[in-house]
Amino acid sequence: MIEAVGLTKRYGDKTAVYNLSFQVRPGAVTGFLGPNGSGKSTTMRMILGLDNPTAGHVTICGHPYDKLPNAPRQVGALLDAKAVHGGRSARNHLLSLAQLSGIPARRVDEVLGVVGLHEVAGRRSKGFSLGMGQRLGIAAALLGDPQVLLFDEPVNGLDPEGILWVRNLMKALAAEGRTVFVSSHLMSEMALTADHLIVIGRGQLMADMSVRDFISHNSADFARVRTPDSEPQQREKLSAAITEAGGHVLPEQDGALRVTGLPLPRISDLAHDHDVRLWELSPHQASLEEAYMRMTQGAVDYRSTVDQKEGLQQQLPPGAQPPMPVPGQGQPGWYAPPPPQQGGQPFAPPQAAPTGPYGAPPAPAAAPAANPYAQPPQAPQSAPQSVPSAEPTKSEDAR
Repeated sequence: MIEAVGLTKRYGDKTAVYNLSFQVRPGAVTGFLGPNGSGKSTTMRMILGLDNPTAGHVTICGHPYDKLPNAPRQVGALLDAKAVHGGRSARNHLLSLAQLSGIPARRVDEVLGVVGLHEVAGRRSKGFSLGMGQRLGIAAALLGDPQVLLFDEPVNGLDPEGILWVRNLMKALAAEGRTVFVSSHLMSEMALTADHLIVIGRGQLMADMSVRDFISHNSADFARVRTPDSEPQQREKLSAAITEAGGHVLPEQDGALRVTGLPLPRISDLAHDHDVRLWELSPHQASLEEAYMRMTQGAVDYRSTVDQKEGLQQQLPPGAQPPMPVPGQGQPGWYAPPPPQQGGQPFAPPQAAPTGPYGAPPAPAAAPAANPYAQPPQAPQSAPQSVPSAEPTKSEDAR
């Protein structure tokens, strides 16, 4: 198990991570998400003892990394797949790592087979593609058969077959009772791979919950309703009935209706009572990507500006076009962590009023069971006055 308590990391007057606490438990794939510059790589480096925290501490199986006996045989990590001597073959690279850690040489050929590089084991790594380099990095992480594994963007450069292989590998490792901590920007892949999520923004914890709970807490579910396209009067009749019953209706671009505030059975009954034929009545739940974008919208530091293509397009006069709304802004559950200020409190998201399916008030329910991943409240800590997100940037992968 990995446990971080009050982790803070400053580089001069820049704070990359601030008062971060979480646990990564064995037996599950835990996804580590956050925008660029949010402190993910810095956090992983502190877990592995490559960076010393300014405050707080992090342990693996109850010990700091540098206190673990024969740490490479207990912890495996892939942080930078290009951290390989280009003149060495894949086998020699792994063999040197094995000799340093007292791992039998036969293990080298075993992991080369696991990652699918056994046929190119004698080739120098400088001739490897990006995907082959990723496979070699994963082989190095698996070399000591560790119980704790950390992967930073493990599917970077892999083809669809390779991505599926990594997904199945992560799940298999977790099923064996290992601790698997995976950082990635591919939301679609995280939705298929991860069981639990830890999300940070500007170096602070934003979410620590299961994937299902994360999507539920950061999305607005709705019902999609569609009537015959050739009979617009039926759509208008149903829309009026839904509004009168207390629902909210928004038109979709394809002629369907987006309905919130009423459950599906109630919408079906209204259509039947008003003799309206339905072509579609389906629930919609946000994807992990939609939920992630909604939560982290205010924590993104790098945004594109409109390309006016000077000399080719004329800039619109002020007020000619209304500004684009920020998705989810102003709705219950929308928030983003502000930069920590001097003497301020650690970030804590506001509690939104609960809602049931499709915006309807929830029915009374029994108190939920305690969340095993819930974190104890942390004592306030002072932080620097200006805290733009900053973490060491990794050099671009060669293509």
